Amino acid sequence: MPSARDQLIEHISSDAVFHGDFTLTSGQKAAFYVDLRKVSLDHRVAPLIGQVMLDLIADVPDVAAVGGLTMGADPIATSILHQGAARGLAIDAFVVRKEPKDHGRGRQVEGPEVSGKRVIVVEDTSTTGGSPLKAIEALEKAGAEIAAVAVVVDRSTGAREVIEQAGYRYLAALDLADLGLA
Repeated sequence: MPSARDQLIEHISSDAVFHGDFTLTSGQKAAFYVDLRKVSLDHRVAPLIGQVMLDLIADVPDVAAVGGLTMGADPIATSILHQGAARGLAIDAFVVRKEPKDHGRGRQVEGPEVSGKRVIVVEDTSTTGGSPLKAIEALEKAGAEIAAVAVVVDRSTGAREVIEQAGYRYLAALDLADLGLA
């Protein structure tokens, strides 16, 4: 039986890579688009994402929670939460809103309390590193300690360098070569 990583690569390659002319969130042009939501919300693939990401972050000590900027990070964080629970790990998930709510408790970080806890910011695909950095800003305001940034697919377009230059550890489960796109 193929490994979870190999199965994940197959699902992403066959169901989430689109070829054509695309404009990325960054404004950059691309000849392909990796739409991870096509698979991260799929019942067959979400568990694989959780398994692969748990393996990726296994050497990061004392992680209390994972999450990131809504929407790309949400299914990744919940996949990790569920697969972590299946492995007997106590890793919670959180969601970072783009802006604080203007009603209720006015929170920008939703879910279990992150103040004083080590967290990993997750993302589905990373191009510029802007989304993880925006999430980090909100998390640090909420008192969280950032242990790392972990992405499922790194597009090799500078995100790693931006995140590391900002002082954070950057981990990627897959890159373009893994998907046959390099």
